[in-house]
Amino acid sequence: MKRVLVATGGGDCPGLNAVIRAIVKRASQEPDWEVIGSIQSFDGILREPTEIKVLDERAVAGIHVQGGTIIGTTNKGGPFAWPVKNKDGSWGAVDRSDEMIRKLQYLGIDAVISIGGDGSQRISQQLYEKGLNIIGVPKTIDNDLSATDFTFGFQTAVQIATEAVDKLVTTAASHNRVLILEVMGRYAGWIALHAAIAGGAEVCLIPEIPYDIHKVAERLQSRYNKGKGHAIVVVAEGALPKGGTLVSAESDEVGYHNLRLGGVAHKITRDLKSIGFEADIRETVLGHLQRGGIPVAYDRVLATQFGVKAFEMVLEGKFGEMVAYRHPDIISVPLIDAINRPNFVDPDCDLIRTARGVGISFGD
Repeated sequence: MKRVLVATGGGDCPGLNAVIRAIVKRASQEPDWEVIGSIQSFDGILREPTEIKVLDERAVAGIHVQGGTIIGTTNKGGPFAWPVKNKDGSWGAVDRSDEMIRKLQYLGIDAVISIGGDGSQRISQQLYEKGLNIIGVPKTIDNDLSATDFTFGFQTAVQIATEAVDKLVTTAASHNRVLILEVMGRYAGWIALHAAIAGGAEVCLIPEIPYDIHKVAERLQSRYNKGKGHAIVVVAEGALPKGGTLVSAESDEVGYHNLRLGGVAHKITRDLKSIGFEADIRETVLGHLQRGGIPVAYDRVLATQFGVKAFEMVLEGKFGEMVAYRHPDIISVPLIDAINRPNFVDPDCDLIRTARGVGISFGD
């Protein structure tokens, strides 16, 4: 039997299980292939004892409707930066990539399918350069990979954020309040932009368009007459004021190297109050609710297309490449192209013009 290893890395994402299921069901049509899952990305291979599981049709039955991933995931450490505790109690990192590749060979793994976002695919590229037969599948709710029109999980996150806006509108109107919804996205404003348009927000603040708090206050004030009125602000966690910086903090988690973004909604409230905006303001930070739960139909379909394509790329020997969606086709692109340029919102794109056309302010 030939073996393909599947690993899910980075943050969890709606549709991960649908990809895993599609890989297994497509592989089951070949008489000589077996699918193995590595528990918590490549950690399952690196741990002793090894943590892997056979993924057959029984193991994946019905999982396409489930959130999360049945083989677990992690956004810490990895084969190139495995955390180790020093004698003095401090933590460092070692490169275990060569060791991992040897272990994969020992386990009879012929190919690897790595499902993950930008960080995970950078690891995929490094492993490919070391000779590993690896294929990438783009996964991120942030939609910030430029090689594909959409990443699975994004539409579910947008749907959850939009439903949150819909719910906030009623309480904002009842109390004559400004309600600020902070959504994920890191350095890309796609979730905030889509949710603001779909939910009918008055203000949308995204990383790609630094805002002026006075312009934000001006737009919000236009919604009030003699103290009566309400407004919704959708803000991406990576939004920042003109000449300002991100609201972030260094993480003290072992093996986690990304900045922890969050808190910009509270900053906007403080800044609005400091310049004399009088209306009542409340904040809602949506956080990890955007990652969990049942994936919408769009993400289930896209994830299934990605999974089938990924296994067929294994059969074709298209290693060092990543599955991508280029409407209306599912194609493959070199991993190096996928990670070279992030997919940020172009301030002059049609979607921004649409938002401005319906009166949404970006605070600029």
